[in-house]
Amino acid sequence: MDKEFYTLTNYIHNNKLITYAMEDYIEMIYRNLKQKEKVSITNLSKLLHVKKSSCSKMIQKLKALEIVKTNNQIYLTDYGFKLGKYLYLRHEVIECFLKKLNKDKFKLEQVEKIEHFIDNITLRNLEKLIKII
Repeated sequence: MDKEFYTLTNYIHNNKLITYAMEDYIEMIYRNLKQKEKVSITNLSKLLHVKKSSCSKMIQKLKALEIVKTNNQIYLTDYGFKLGKYLYLRHEVIECFLKKLNKDKFKLEQVEKIEHFIDNITLRNLEKLIKII
């Protein structure tokens, strides 16, 4: 059993290449492409409630990491697609669990907060738990 405790800040700053904000962008791009919707800076900035200039800067960062590609629209690379699919699944599993747990007191805000901190093992176990409750 892991008995070493750290502050939340130490857990957060785990030298991840992709930030939580990047995860939100990737998930939203994947979500829209999954629905066969076109993704542009304008509609992405509206969906995420951020300024177009901020959205444009983030897309450039994701492009530099070879997660997205652009050509008048925003697309996911193969790597970006796999990552987006996982981030979308993660969101859906947590949302499903919290809806079952909290019923009419469900808040999307909780999903958005939790999804950035859950690890893959816990997510998979949560997915199994949902099937039996």
